Amino acid sequence: MATARLIYAASDSDADLLYATRLSVPDPFVWFAVGGKTRAALSRLEVDRARRDARVDEVLLVDDFYAKGKKSDHSAAALIAGLAKAYRFAAIEVPEGFPLGVAQALRRKRIAVHAVEGAFFPERQIKDRAEIGWIEKAQRLAELGLERGFAVLRQSRIAKNQGLLWRGTPLTSERLRGEIDAVIIQAGGLPANTIVAGGDQGCDPHERGHGPLRAHQAIILDIFPRDQRTGYFGDLTRTVVRGRPSAALEKLYDTVASGKAWVTKQVKAGADGAALHRELTERFRRAGYPTEQREGRWVGFFHGTGHSLGLEIHEAPRFGAGKFRAGHIMTIEPGLYFPGLGGVRLEDLVVIGRSGVKNLTRAPQRLRL
Repeated sequence: MATARLIYAASDSDADLLYATRLSVPDPFVWFAVGGKTRAALSRLEVDRARRDARVDEVLLVDDFYAKGKKSDHSAAALIAGLAKAYRFAAIEVPEGFPLGVAQALRRKRIAVHAVEGAFFPERQIKDRAEIGWIEKAQRLAELGLERGFAVLRQSRIAKNQGLLWRGTPLTSERLRGEIDAVIIQAGGLPANTIVAGGDQGCDPHERGHGPLRAHQAIILDIFPRDQRTGYFGDLTRTVVRGRPSAALEKLYDTVASGKAWVTKQVKAGADGAALHRELTERFRRAGYPTEQREGRWVGFFHGTGHSLGLEIHEAPRFGAGKFRAGHIMTIEPGLYFPGLGGVRLEDLVVIGRSGVKNLTRAPQRLRL
């Protein structure tokens, strides 16, 4: 009896299953590969669409694989057992996140379940030409959102209390995020957790931002939408000031911009991301911005230089995971964070080649609006 590779999940939320089928489904279904062919088993609700759109060799109707009877079992384990009988496999290899309850039920049915350590599809790390094109389209969605954010900030007026007013009322992180997200949705994207963080809020890199935005302070705009059609992500960050930044803030910004330009020139196939990250951190230290703990919190450059993305916003490899390979997609997003001064982060998205990178980002990079 053979061993099948098998996933049971909802492809709307499982990147491996979406990668395997190119079919977005909100409810769990079974994909499996055995005997050199791939198959997916779906309900009547989805089977016709799947037969038209899914990237598999054969689409099956789940009703055909449940045991018949008055008290027939329609559980996921019963379905997989029916498929195992029909396609003659007695063991399955599954991703690490495979449901434990289903695994236990399958073992009671004498089907061996083995979790694959690490990536279920390691090939996802290298993007092909089509995937790069889909990611580039998602990056255009991020840039549309950024353009809207810039436009609203430019239209805002500086009040006497140094707050920003837009259309007669205070401009908050929430309002600006809504404007950014709306244009992305209208263009076919799915924004999620867009960051609009002003002042010291920007010193927590994943703080979404809340409350009134103020003039003369750094405002971090980090936008990472998903294309509704393909499921691929873009990712883009800019830091801007509406008004006049202090000399100290301008220096912080220029240091991050210089560091980003330097590291981008070093990235190519065969370069060691961990070594580049250490050197970038040291360059920031020499510029007067050490990475350390002050009063119980981290300051300086305390996150990675970048990460890959695709069907997930963060996916392997991380920037510092080892040597780059041609075909890796990577963000380059250094940042410096000092409460009292604010945070600055700048992010582009690149494709790594043998002699350098292709930058997929077209957005302007400037501090003052």
